[in-house]
Amino acid sequence: MNTLRFQFTLVIFLLAFTPNAILTLGAGRELGLVGGDALPLGVWLALVALLSALMGWVLSGALLRPLSRLTGELARGEFSPTGATGKGETDPDEVIALRGAFSGLLGRLGTEQERRGAFMATLVHDLKTPLVATGHLIRTLSSRPLPDAERTALGEHLLAENARLLGLVQQMADAHRFEREDVTLTPAPTDLRALLERVAARAIQGRDRPGVRLTVSGEGEAVVDAAVLERAAANLTDNALRYAHSHVELRVTPEGLEVRDDGPGLAEGSSIESLAQPFNAQPVEIAGQKYTAGTAGLGLYIVRRIAEAHGGHLHFHRETSWSVMTVHLTRPSPAAVAGPVPDTAPPAAPLAPTEPNALPVLEVQP
Repeated sequence: MNTLRFQFTLVIFLLAFTPNAILTLGAGRELGLVGGDALPLGVWLALVALLSALMGWVLSGALLRPLSRLTGELARGEFSPTGATGKGETDPDEVIALRGAFSGLLGRLGTEQERRGAFMATLVHDLKTPLVATGHLIRTLSSRPLPDAERTALGEHLLAENARLLGLVQQMADAHRFEREDVTLTPAPTDLRALLERVAARAIQGRDRPGVRLTVSGEGEAVVDAAVLERAAANLTDNALRYAHSHVELRVTPEGLEVRDDGPGLAEGSSIESLAQPFNAQPVEIAGQKYTAGTAGLGLYIVRRIAEAHGGHLHFHRETSWSVMTVHLTRPSPAAVAGPVPDTAPPAAPLAPTEPNALPVLEVQP
């Protein structure tokens, strides 16, 4: 009784039987059949009830046939988003909308499954490599005597592997968090030039490519979360230093922040939207190098989410021999703000107009 077909059958039965029963009883009263020999009248009403129930059962089956077909397809794993059967049958608009909703749900589930697989690939590959290297270094340090210089070098290598492991774990944690919740901001007026200088200073301390020159240029101020935005600028700077041939420039512009490098940039056909995804399920190519599924897009994804939390976006373009990543900044959306913004705060992007050739350039040397 708790099925749509039974309920539809009951409704059709009542709609068909009730008027016939009223008419039959009215006619029987006129003919004197009510109260007298009512057997013919009862037989007729029983026949009408049977025909009404049969008609209700058949019509309800026809009405619910598209839903029954959809249920069978889902049970067999042969779901068709359009419902095309090759038999000329067309689903009602409501069932087509339901198929569209199921198709979107299955697409999201497939994406989540791919990301889960990529996450597992990260655990197996990206985390395993530094752990294995760390194990070898510890075994070497503990199993045999070494000269002080060699022991110091191995200790530094061990610390580097540990830092790499911690950085990867932090990126994975941030990407997982940013994928499921908004980036929480505490905006305040911030000197963007000073922010980029801090990023450059830290990048120089940790980089292993001394032949790449790193410069900072531009002046400007904006109402942003300095710590969060600094994280985004650091991610872009690390990427730029990894792929640059000889020069990386961090620049404050009227639009926001730019990280420019003279490297090869994104592969042809690639885009920020395709690369800046958490736990890419497919191998990706960046600057001519292929990376396994896993964490290849985590840094860019974190930057994109931080830019969006500030009401802006992340953009990439080529400019002659430069690859340019731009974090466009606007006022943070109210939903992303953790603390109140002072009423006297200036507009979110009151960045001073800049002329790259006329601005003083601070070159940061290691």
